[in-house]
Amino acid sequence: MPGFKAGIFMNHKKSKNFTAGAVLTGVMLLFVLAGAVWTPYDPEAMDKTAKLAGVSLSHLMGCDNFGRDIFSRVLKGSGTTLLVAAGTVGIGTVCGIFIGALTGYFGGLVDEVFMRINDVLFAFPSVLLGLVVISLLGSGNFNVVIALGIAFVPSFARIVRGEFIRCKNMDYVRSARLAGAGHLRVMFVHILPNITTVLLSSVMIGFNNAVLAEAGMSYLGIGTQPPHASLGRMLSDAQTYLFSSPGYALFPGLALIWMVLGFSLLAEGLKEN
Repeated sequence: MPGFKAGIFMNHKKSKNFTAGAVLTGVMLLFVLAGAVWTPYDPEAMDKTAKLAGVSLSHLMGCDNFGRDIFSRVLKGSGTTLLVAAGTVGIGTVCGIFIGALTGYFGGLVDEVFMRINDVLFAFPSVLLGLVVISLLGSGNFNVVIALGIAFVPSFARIVRGEFIRCKNMDYVRSARLAGAGHLRVMFVHILPNITTVLLSSVMIGFNNAVLAEAGMSYLGIGTQPPHASLGRMLSDAQTYLFSSPGYALFPGLALIWMVLGFSLLAEGLKEN
């Protein structure tokens, strides 16, 4: 029964991926929620006597070059990074669902027009497209959310379009049409709930990519602006002190890896199930 054993193994593997991702993401969310209501120190408060201080009971992750508590800034910065990612994925998902549903369901001229525009946008890497938008709007977290949200629309639109093309001629959709359901009802009440698993997996992948994109843009200095904290901003500030104070970059780097790994495992588990 080698096929049967392989199937059991694969299901077990899928379960482990999803469980590990859920645990990592859950712990990360608790960490972010804690940072929203409490930090040991003011993340922006400077202490000249604690510049580049090492790990201690007073400062669990040490201090940066301005004497700011790194643990407090990682708490606050993780929340900033996640909030920007959530806004990015929210814009990308909502707009992508609308465009993908229209093009996949109706096809024809609607599909041709929207998909040609979508293909042009999809040809650009999301960060590069985000940089173009940022150059027009200016830096800052709000503009980063708008820029990356626009950049993420094409990928979500393509996924939703493919699922709507697959589902639109299925028996339950035909039955809904025969029962007199309108196009919008068929699209968003009958078809959309049936692509939830694929959509959730795409959203987790989107979070993963958005976290990295935000970190990259803040690292380049066009995302979160000083003195506010985000993981990318902290990594940018720490690059000069990699050898003299490795914890300065290590802890925000580990938080970023934790966040990305959690979303990646969740996406993998959802996709395989």
